[in-house]
Amino acid sequence: MVGEIAMIRFAHPGTLWYLLLLPAMILFFWYVYQQRRKSSSSFASHPMLERLAADASVRKWFLKGTLVVLAAGLIIVGLANPLVGTRLEDVKQEGVDLFIALDVSLSMKAEDVKPNRLEKAKYEIGNLVRRLSGDRIGLIVFSGQSYVQFPLTTDYSAANLFLDVVDVESVPDPGTAIGSAINMALKSFDWEAQTQKVLVIITDGENNEGDATALAEEAAKKGVLIYTIGMGSPTGVPIPIYDANGRQTDFKRDRSGNIVLTKLDQATLEKIAATGNGKYYQATNAQDELDAIYKDINALQKREFGTKQFTDFEDQFQYFLGAAFLLLLCEVIISDRKTAWLSKLNPFKRIETGKD
Repeated sequence: MVGEIAMIRFAHPGTLWYLLLLPAMILFFWYVYQQRRKSSSSFASHPMLERLAADASVRKWFLKGTLVVLAAGLIIVGLANPLVGTRLEDVKQEGVDLFIALDVSLSMKAEDVKPNRLEKAKYEIGNLVRRLSGDRIGLIVFSGQSYVQFPLTTDYSAANLFLDVVDVESVPDPGTAIGSAINMALKSFDWEAQTQKVLVIITDGENNEGDATALAEEAAKKGVLIYTIGMGSPTGVPIPIYDANGRQTDFKRDRSGNIVLTKLDQATLEKIAATGNGKYYQATNAQDELDAIYKDINALQKREFGTKQFTDFEDQFQYFLGAAFLLLLCEVIISDRKTAWLSKLNPFKRIETGKD
């Protein structure tokens, strides 16, 4: 145990959305109050109403409404089931550290792999994340430069959220700097954890910046396995350009107005994978290349790594439901009529006619 601290989470967090109904309840009570006043005014004159409803307490009516609203809020929180964790402990997990370097250059919008190279890669990564259990995964996006989209984590739900927003605009610098992605992975791995480290590079391989092979050799010396997945066709295809409405308007062109063809550079990717003691796969419409890599990863000798997690979470819903029950009980017990002895103690009784 690291220390006596507490963390609160909810077993059913979606239930908390019902708290948005509380303002509507308040408005409803206010509407009913206004309608009562209008109905009373049309029934009799103000002096007559004061005599007929001399014992009626407006303050108690509002108090009872407040108790109902508070009880409803407590019931909603109780149904969400708050859980309190009181201890943060070192928990040993077994797995590998896996970074995926995803090319987000414009050429990844080519449609020789359906629906396009980038979307096919994101689909496969999402499938891989859903299959992981115990392994830590991180994502690096790169084109002319590389950035960590999310670091190594076992929070697979968060990983999928960060993956969903990846697009060709994720990195502003044009180009395909595979070496930069390898270097970023080397900086981002947790070298204190004695885990097997794996880097999967997904790109069309048109490397035009840096010496990726030399960096792959450096990674191999540190024990990093490098797999590569080539996206696209070796013969080359154009890159479609779409407008804001999703209609294709043209193909990418060079300065001379010629249509640019993007070609898969298999030779470079095969060399990088061989240098990194891994394997090269060419993406197809039918195959899930990351699934084959995942099977290889599962065959590796997995080692333990430590993570800090809250433990001893306990249900707390009963306290909120109990408090709500007491409030509703008070609402039932409290009378709508004025309390005589409180009315006598009210110093503003003569000023606030008809109220206690």
